[in-house]
Amino acid sequence: MAGKKKPLVVITRKLPDPVETRMRELFDARLNVEDRPMTQPELVAAVKEADVLVPTVTDRIDAALIAQAGENLKLIANFGNGVDKIDVAAAAKKGITVTNTPNVLTEDTADMTMALMLAVPRRLAEGANVLTGDKKWAGWSPTWMLGRRIWGKRLGIVGMGRIGTAVARRAKAFGLSIHYHNRHRVLPAVEDELEATYWESLDQMLARMDIISVNCPSTPATFHLLSARRLALMQPSAYIVNTARGDIIDEESLVKLVQDGKIAGAGLDVYEHEPALNPKLLKLAAKGKVVLLPHMGSATLEGRIDMGEKVIINIRAFFDGHRPPDRVLPLRA
Repeated sequence: MAGKKKPLVVITRKLPDPVETRMRELFDARLNVEDRPMTQPELVAAVKEADVLVPTVTDRIDAALIAQAGENLKLIANFGNGVDKIDVAAAAKKGITVTNTPNVLTEDTADMTMALMLAVPRRLAEGANVLTGDKKWAGWSPTWMLGRRIWGKRLGIVGMGRIGTAVARRAKAFGLSIHYHNRHRVLPAVEDELEATYWESLDQMLARMDIISVNCPSTPATFHLLSARRLALMQPSAYIVNTARGDIIDEESLVKLVQDGKIAGAGLDVYEHEPALNPKLLKLAAKGKVVLLPHMGSATLEGRIDMGEKVIINIRAFFDGHRPPDRVLPLRA
């Protein structure tokens, strides 16, 4: 882009310092120093004047907002892999390219999934709270704070993409038996490596697993994929972990099933209406029935910097006249 006018890049949230510094060097970058979510009027103003909008997973870039975009807006370079809050089809109709940042958060998210998989059955949050609570710890006892072993249990992975596969590798090392449901069966070599069992029927898999891990993307087809009916198929001794997207699970039904003892517990990093949190989930957490995290599955400095570098590469490629490597195409009806 040497000798050319630098594109105006509006970034909706604060990014790691190395990313922002590089963006200032390369572009006419408008940063969000306060790191508060942009209001709707601010988003409208941004799309009216920007050449590039860099939103995050919390920004809703819907058709109504895109319709108000100015003629200069040619690229929406999402800081994140998921584009479920961006109307990619509406952007395409207006001649706006959408990109994302895939394949940089796989290992971080898989690590957090495994952490929750351990935390819920082994009652880690409850145990930690004993030492920081008001009451003095009385010491070890043979029958106190008993959890459930995960070694030898059956893990059912919903969505065997990159993250699901990375979770499977970790879980196999912990002695779990790997099962999965996916739109398409994975390569035989991957199945052989993981000694994984494929279930064409999600219902049948859910009814037979000790732990369920949700690792599929959020799309119209996966909204409430784990519905009240499907959640009810799970065994009363089973646990569910979700580090994907909150709306894949019917959250209200999950709460009721855990309350009634029909599901043993849950480990959640994402929520159906986040950042709003269901008060019933908080009550279950206080009782040790669920472990709740504030959407931090991919929150590593290394991961965020990698995401920022992908955003920069996509912007540079676009304005150098090349196809951005991480272009997102509209879903076909």
